[in-house]
Amino acid sequence: MLLTLTSTAPDADDLGFLLHKHPDRVQTLNLPVGRATVFYPEATPQRCTVALLLEVDPIGLVRGAKGQPGGFALGHYVNDRPYAASSLLAVAMRRAFTTAMAGRCEARPDLADTDLPLEVHIPVLPARGSGGAGDATGAEPSGDPHRVGEANSPTVPRQAGLTGADLVRALFEPLGWQVDARPLPLAPDLGWGDAPYVDLRLSGQQRLSVALSQLYVLLPVLDNAKHYWVGPAEVDTLVRRGQGWLAEHPQRDLIVARYLAAQRGYVRDAIARLEALEDTVEAAAPALETLATETLATETPTSLRQLRRDAVLQAVRDVGARRVVDLGCGEGYYLQELLKDPAFTEIVGADVSAACLRRAERRLGLDRLGDHQRERLTLRQSSLTYRDDALAGFDAVLLIEVIEHVDPDRLPALERHVFACAAPAAVIVTTPNAEYNRRYGLPEGHLRHPDHRFEWNRAQFRAWAEAMAARYGYAVALRPVGDQDRELGPPTQLALFTRADQGAHDQRGTGAAS
Repeated sequence: MLLTLTSTAPDADDLGFLLHKHPDRVQTLNLPVGRATVFYPEATPQRCTVALLLEVDPIGLVRGAKGQPGGFALGHYVNDRPYAASSLLAVAMRRAFTTAMAGRCEARPDLADTDLPLEVHIPVLPARGSGGAGDATGAEPSGDPHRVGEANSPTVPRQAGLTGADLVRALFEPLGWQVDARPLPLAPDLGWGDAPYVDLRLSGQQRLSVALSQLYVLLPVLDNAKHYWVGPAEVDTLVRRGQGWLAEHPQRDLIVARYLAAQRGYVRDAIARLEALEDTVEAAAPALETLATETLATETPTSLRQLRRDAVLQAVRDVGARRVVDLGCGEGYYLQELLKDPAFTEIVGADVSAACLRRAERRLGLDRLGDHQRERLTLRQSSLTYRDDALAGFDAVLLIEVIEHVDPDRLPALERHVFACAAPAAVIVTTPNAEYNRRYGLPEGHLRHPDHRFEWNRAQFRAWAEAMAARYGYAVALRPVGDQDRELGPPTQLALFTRADQGAHDQRGTGAAS
């Protein structure tokens, strides 16, 4: 089976830096199911293509009891495992491109965070439509031991009508790819119609790490038959690889169900964690209603993200801020809201990621803003943990769902940068309440987001906030965000710091986060 990935960016052969694979070398990896070879059919500054060729050992598959056995006696011997892209190829990708999938490139760190013009070609890709093994469409289980009894689980969404190339487009087009999925004939000379495979070509602008992660998840989803046992670790892998794109995908439930082999408990866990990840604390999809009451019984129709936005904007208005910095602004969600209110005369979005700032530009439509609106907004590349005098003296600094992404040993640097160097009149901090994670069905010790370095309970957040206030000369008020649970408190915690020399701020409508 074969996968090629092409970059047409300027200095396209820099792709070798991202993949940690030199274009002039052929590299081979031995895998339990066969041998993977990485090579470059072309490598020029104008166009660079890397190929991953997986040669599967069919005898080894049988000896190791690997692969989808199929629904008949010779299924272990007569199957498409050596030829069609599947979870076997996904595993080979992970082994061959581990560092690239993690988004790391020490030689060219700026490149790892850059959207590149990419083309992907998979000549033979299974595109098994809904109604195949493991779908909740009335089909019988496939025979895999880890799937018995799960095919008709109430947790698995019904996706009738998605077949072949339509299914491929439904999975990739929402991610921004242009999709060319051409059905392959079953027997060209016999007129038997199309086989359940497509010749797939994708093109689009993506970070390489995101593109690889999407392929890693969606290859086994399209094949609908993972070759290895699905266990709890696969939930962690799915949430990690799906970061930033899976939670809001219109076919999210289908992807989760197929990736996790339709196992009810794992599907339920993954759905809850994805909703927490994207701060979408809404009622579960209709297909999950029978189980939603067990773990998401306290959810409200209003998303936590919206409730947090409203709480933050209210806090900014409570202190009368007109000049505001959103530190760690990401793709500009709060900048967009601040721009809507003419009371905010100067708005700065600061983030360490140049790629995030470019996406913020697109989200905010800077090229379409009028001169007055454009003059109110500045986007600035800046680190959370290093002094930046350009951010000093503002009315308010926002740290919205930021501190938990900072390594604990770097947190003091962030604190000095914000409270001592920038020294705004007010600082607004929000962070998850770790106690509330139980309402999302997360096991003890699990974090809401794979990039979180820590999550504090209410007592820990209060202690930190009071220590910051005392150390840097601020008063602090704690506010809950979201519907409070009697036992566990709110899902999000907010601390509103005001400079002690600014006088007491108006605390009307505040509540204790305890």
